[in-house]
Amino acid sequence: MKQTFLLLTAIYLIANSCISEPNPYVINKHNIGYLSDSTSVRELAFIFSNDSISRFIGGDEFIGNPNLIKIFEKETQMLLLELTPKEALDSLSTIQSVRIMDPRYKTSKGLNKLGVYKDIRSKYNISGIQNTLRNLIVSVNEINAYFTIDKSELPENLRYDMTQKIEAVSIPPQAKIKDFFIQWY
Repeated sequence: MKQTFLLLTAIYLIANSCISEPNPYVINKHNIGYLSDSTSVRELAFIFSNDSISRFIGGDEFIGNPNLIKIFEKETQMLLLELTPKEALDSLSTIQSVRIMDPRYKTSKGLNKLGVYKDIRSKYNISGIQNTLRNLIVSVNEINAYFTIDKSELPENLRYDMTQKIEAVSIPPQAKIKDFFIQWY
């Protein structure tokens, strides 16, 4: 009897250790917490049932700005994510891009929106740097992410010429991340 009890206890412990709840704030290449690159717009109400979804009405259509869905934490009204569906006014459409607004969302390597350029460069391979009028766009294909860095963080000689190619070594290590996006195709 004692051996049967020990055997059943061991089986129970092993089975429970294999079942792990995914971290709702981890960012990977194909998912952000419970949200994945195959999640449809109509599934958002289920995934974020404990949060508030703006611009979302009963028939799964959008009003006003049809391409932006904002997810707020219910208790604090803190903005968590901004989602852009691939197709406007289509409840079967999947999510195309996600703007990370809450610093609790982190990659598996610990990078979040409060990071600096040095964090991006030390943890990931930079796939490309695009020079725009006011920002640099730093792409990381490994996690389908891109980050914007305000050009005011750059040395004076790199701020004003949009045609100038900016190298990874030219960006100051302490340049702050302005925005953090995940792009799904």
